[in-house]
Amino acid sequence: MSTPQPLALQDFGPDLHVMEEDAAPPPSVEILGIPLAITDYARTMDWMDATIVDGGQGYVCVAATHTVMACQEDPELRHAVVNSDLTVPDGQPLVWAMNALGHNLTSRVYGPDLMAQYCERSVGTGTKMFLYGGRNQGALVQLALNLRRRYPGVQIVGGYAPPFRALDAEEQEAITREINASGADVVWVGIGVPKQEKWMATMRPRLKAPVLIGVGAAFDFHAGLIPQAPPLLQAAGMEWAYRLFREPRRLWKRYARYNPRFVTGFAKQWAGQRSR
Repeated sequence: MSTPQPLALQDFGPDLHVMEEDAAPPPSVEILGIPLAITDYARTMDWMDATIVDGGQGYVCVAATHTVMACQEDPELRHAVVNSDLTVPDGQPLVWAMNALGHNLTSRVYGPDLMAQYCERSVGTGTKMFLYGGRNQGALVQLALNLRRRYPGVQIVGGYAPPFRALDAEEQEAITREINASGADVVWVGIGVPKQEKWMATMRPRLKAPVLIGVGAAFDFHAGLIPQAPPLLQAAGMEWAYRLFREPRRLWKRYARYNPRFVTGFAKQWAGQRSR
C-alpha cells in the first residue's frame, strides 16, 4: 500500500475555492466574554486542513464551561483563549447557551471525538501529527499505539510528555527544535486547562506546524487510562457528574466553584440580551 501524501493545493482541483473559504475561521458568539465558534466537527476539520494547505499558522482551543469561567479569573488564560483562531464549544452546556442566544448548533465539538475523527480523516490526506502531553512517556507511547491500531496509516511523527513543572529555557528550545524537525502539520496538545492554552499562545510564533490544538483529557481517554462518560450522559450535559464520580478528590472544587457561577453569569447575559 502506498503511503498517503501530504495535502497540497493541486489535490483539490476545481474545489480549491471551497478550501480558501474554509481557511477563514467561522463566525463566533460571545459567552461571558469568550468568543465561541459557531461550528461543527466537519467545519472545524475543514479549517484545519485549509490552514495546512494555505501555509497558515493558528491554534485551536477546545472549551468547556470550566475554561470559560477560568478565563474570568486568569488574565493570561483569557488572553490565550481570546487570541486563538478558533475556540470551539466542547461542553454541551455551552451549546445550549449559544442556541439560547439564537443560534442552531446541533452538537458540541468534543475534543476527544474531534481528535478521533481527524485522525481518521488524516489517513487519507497524509497529515502528519505530533503528540505533546500525556501523564508520562509510557502513557504517550500507549496513546500513539492505540491511534495507530485504530487508524492504520495515521502518521504520528513524534511525541513528548513534558514534566508537570514549567519547562526551562533550554528544555523549551529543545522541544521547539524537535517539533519543527518532525515536519508535523498538527500538534495535538494534551496538558490540561489552563496550561495547554498558555503553551500554545507562547509557542505559536516558534513552531512551524500550521495547527496547534489543545484537547486536554483526550490523551487519557484515547490511551485507555480513563473511561469516557456514556453517550446518554454526554448528551444530557452530565459528563461533569460522571467525571466527578470517577475523580472526586481532583475535580470537586472545580465543579463546585465554576458550575454555579456559569449558570448565574449566563442567566444575566441572556436576560440582558432579551431586554435589549
